[in-house]
Amino acid sequence: MPKQPLAEVFGFPIDNLTPEAQRYRKNRLCPYNNRVPSCTKDKASDPLGVCSVYEGEVATITCPVRFRQDWLVAEDASQFFFPAHTHWTSLTEVRLNDKNGQSAGNIDVVLVAYDERGSVIDFGTLEVQAVYISGNVRRPFAFYMEDPPSRLGMDWSGHSLYPRPDYLSSSRKRLAPQMLYKGGILHAWRKKQAVALHRTFFETLPTLPEVSVGDAEIAWLVYDLALDVTQNRWRLTRHKTVYTRFEAALRRITVPEIGPLSAFLEHLQMRLDAKLDAENPPDAPTLNDLSES
Repeated sequence: MPKQPLAEVFGFPIDNLTPEAQRYRKNRLCPYNNRVPSCTKDKASDPLGVCSVYEGEVATITCPVRFRQDWLVAEDASQFFFPAHTHWTSLTEVRLNDKNGQSAGNIDVVLVAYDERGSVIDFGTLEVQAVYISGNVRRPFAFYMEDPPSRLGMDWSGHSLYPRPDYLSSSRKRLAPQMLYKGGILHAWRKKQAVALHRTFFETLPTLPEVSVGDAEIAWLVYDLALDVTQNRWRLTRHKTVYTRFEAALRRITVPEIGPLSAFLEHLQMRLDAKLDAENPPDAPTLNDLSES
């Protein structure tokens, strides 16, 4: 466990004390193409400006806007969606409705291809899946922000609720439902989809059955953060792209690997034995019994 969990705050490593980094912290700005100049994570009036946290020595992205650095994700997705030389642009937070007009959620980014008259001729969707955090990240963030120069070397390891990436919740509570609801509608429309994930998150998923790019319905865009030591900044870099069919990937992510029934029965027996023992304690002699014998 690293002594403190914060990798990036308002776009900069916490030990970056350059005038630019201090300006971003002071004004609570987001350098990663948020919908407004300021960071709005958690709440706009008091933003939680943590872009990534440490897992060991690795900086893991915990804010979806962090993936927008230089719009690399949009460029990579466009190469999967459209032929070369297509005119396209991106729209963020686009509402998707079901047949009854009920919202199925917002699509993070829709890439729209258009002709010379500005008419839509095609589109593809890009979902960005950051990692949930278990524990409490606001406390170390608030402590650091009170005095960054003197607290960049803080030791948070002894505090309760030390924040860590929660990959299981990220896949079960976020990724899988989005694929089922929004992804199901888009798949029925036969539209290509892309999903952007951090490498450490992707590596916790089951191995997905890969296909060629020509047969693919989903492109899994897997990214990492590489430290630029000269500027003391983390840079978003593409690690790899994995191409899959929609239904095969969905089954692999949502259907668990089934263990043996015997192991569960053994666990039930142990729990039952413990319950019965607690409800029916063995007769124990009292002090009077011992004195009379």
